[in-house]
Amino acid sequence: MLIPSRDSGFNHPHSSEITPRAVYEDRRQMLKLMAGGAAGAAMAAWAGREALAQQAQVVRPNKLAALAGAKSTVAGAVTMEKLTDYKDASTYNNFYEFGTDKADPARNAHTLKTTPWTVEVEGLVKKPGKYGIEDLIKLSAQEERIYRLRCVEGWSMVIPWVGYSLAELIKRVEPQGSAKYVEFVTLADKATMPFVGSRVLDWPYVEGLRMDEAMNPLTLLAFGMYGEVLPNQNGAPVRLVVPWKYGFKSAKSIVKIRFVEKEPGTAWNKAAKQEYGFYSNVNPEVDHPRWSQATERRIGEDGLFAKKRKTLMFNGYEAQVGQLYAGMDLKKFY
Repeated sequence: MLIPSRDSGFNHPHSSEITPRAVYEDRRQMLKLMAGGAAGAAMAAWAGREALAQQAQVVRPNKLAALAGAKSTVAGAVTMEKLTDYKDASTYNNFYEFGTDKADPARNAHTLKTTPWTVEVEGLVKKPGKYGIEDLIKLSAQEERIYRLRCVEGWSMVIPWVGYSLAELIKRVEPQGSAKYVEFVTLADKATMPFVGSRVLDWPYVEGLRMDEAMNPLTLLAFGMYGEVLPNQNGAPVRLVVPWKYGFKSAKSIVKIRFVEKEPGTAWNKAAKQEYGFYSNVNPEVDHPRWSQATERRIGEDGLFAKKRKTLMFNGYEAQVGQLYAGMDLKKFY
């Protein structure tokens, strides 16, 4: 797996070379340090190495076509937290085009046809055009990013995505100076998406980002997860991942990227403006009108004694994105 920082207290090799034998040797070293009265430091270092080893030993589930990602050098792009199990990440989903129950997308999304697939780039750009999914995948080198995912409903996951910074595409199409926002339009095909046309939302599902948000290197155009192409229920064949915002901001199955001057109307903001703001940054201090956002339930930690986690400001990415909102009233611009 791809680890940006490799100093856990031991002289260990590159993460791709972390082996069970190496972990065993570190355990022995930790015990020696403990015997010498350095237990605290040893335990901390060992815990760090265990986290590295856990990430390094993740294997693809061998369910879909492989899609490998190289090491990412983007700051904050790889969290050390335990990964959510692939089964949970691929069967507990919000994708209202396939139903409103969490199990509906995995049950119904097999009808989605992901080839051929075209993404159209239009609006205030110097180089508009249409990209076949094959060309879009090749536009920039694929990276693996291990991001926290926080749903507005109060649950969270940790998922290894494969893709590249949306900024790579944006730079290629050369936005005009008047382009202030980027709008994402998703597929709305009644023939393959059984809940399109329901009264839950205004179709097609539309999302948007301010230009500086879209250009932030953490904003990911994702084509895969867990070393494989995206499952249909997770937004195949291409989706957005914006890790410091609530999950619904990360549009799935994108067919159009439009550059505009005015703030676009987005699906949930139009459906319930007082509940879902345009920005929708993860903020433990701003509650949803019907529930607290101060804590979250990590999927996979559902045991009898499992405690909820404290939600982090900007989902833990404040160092990377906090400057985007300097001087803004985040209770007003929620």
